[in-house]
Amino acid sequence: MKRILLTGVAGNLGKIVRVKLAGWADVMRLSDLNEITDASATEEVQCCDLGDREAVMKLVEGCDGIIHLGGISTENTFDSILNGNIVGTYNLYEAARKHGVKRILFASSNHTIGFHERETQLDADSTMRPDSLYGVSKCYGEMLASLYYDKFGIETARVRIGSCFEKPLDRRMLATWLSADDFVSLIKRIFECDRLGCPVIYAASANAEQWWDNSKVSYIGWQPKDSSEKFAQQEYLQKRAVNANDPAVRYQGGGFASAGHFED
Repeated sequence: MKRILLTGVAGNLGKIVRVKLAGWADVMRLSDLNEITDASATEEVQCCDLGDREAVMKLVEGCDGIIHLGGISTENTFDSILNGNIVGTYNLYEAARKHGVKRILFASSNHTIGFHERETQLDADSTMRPDSLYGVSKCYGEMLASLYYDKFGIETARVRIGSCFEKPLDRRMLATWLSADDFVSLIKRIFECDRLGCPVIYAASANAEQWWDNSKVSYIGWQPKDSSEKFAQQEYLQKRAVNANDPAVRYQGGGFASAGHFED
């Protein structure tokens, strides 16, 4: 890669990717709403609001690929989600089309399918069942990526990220946990494979508890190496759920499925 754009660089995932992909591209262009003051010699800084179409058009110019982690990353008000995740994603794809960018990683979410029950194993063709306004915005982003692939040939990996933390924070994350190293190895495969298409990829490590099947995207060649099993005996994960029908337990979206409407 000559120049790759990384949006959302100040967020949890953005910080991980920035560090672990240092030197992978000739130049990494960093973007976020927040100011970035510690750029290295191989980094460019171009902060902007994703809802600002002209700013996003300048942001994408000259880039070979995009790792799009920017926007609102949790449930929020509709207006906040609208600007960052819906208008912002549209602006990014329009800029990619006009500047000839042909490959994008779109950070989608497991919350696009959060209202499926835990015992239902999902694959790339499973029906979307969002558990939140945030989840709806990621469904929109996935469908926008599909349109821009079919109409304009822009390849996108629609990556439904599980729970990318240093360790699982609760029992649910024993299934959804994604290690930083596995995420970065997935990013590399997405940009290094000869042909990508527009696949849905579930981003979880090789955990013992599996809700998601990536067999339909095995042509990419990604094999996660880590597993949440090394945390399974931690005391904080031992307490079993009291009520198996609690929406936070029943559904794959966990607390997103059980939470009230954000606007209330």
